[in-house]
Amino acid sequence: MEDIKKKLKAELDKLEYELHHDLPKAIQHAREFGDLSENAEYKAAKEKQSMVQARISLLQQRMMEVESIDVSKIPTDKIAYGSTVVLFDLDKEEKVTYELVTSEESDPDKGKISTVSPIGQALMGKEEGDEVKVRTPTGWRNFEISRLTTIHEKG
Repeated sequence: MEDIKKKLKAELDKLEYELHHDLPKAIQHAREFGDLSENAEYKAAKEKQSMVQARISLLQQRMMEVESIDVSKIPTDKIAYGSTVVLFDLDKEEKVTYELVTSEESDPDKGKISTVSPIGQALMGKEEGDEVKVRTPTGWRNFEISRLTTIHEKG
């Protein structure tokens, strides 16, 4: 959880610096070109400023969400954040292992999928033995949950 907070904070700090240091300089420089109604540099700098402000708001909201995750309230017997699940793909007849993480930690190539991804959402709240049908970008997939290890069992 601390890694996520550090990652969010680093991006937030970078954007805050850009908003309060770099962009005011760019806007001031663009103003020197004169007529603001015809000034493409000014419009671009103001647009960038709006985008940076919006991203900062989003990151601040995400920081609050991450800080409010209470690990003690995560179920001990159902799939939730931090769970590692072994799924049996009923169509391909092969096993696949996923760890459910936040969107910031997501790395599908390493088996880390977000709790808000199609598979992640379908798995949330399920138990060992449940069958899950998931609509993915590549079509429907059918899984049986073979094994569940919750965040509490990982120590």
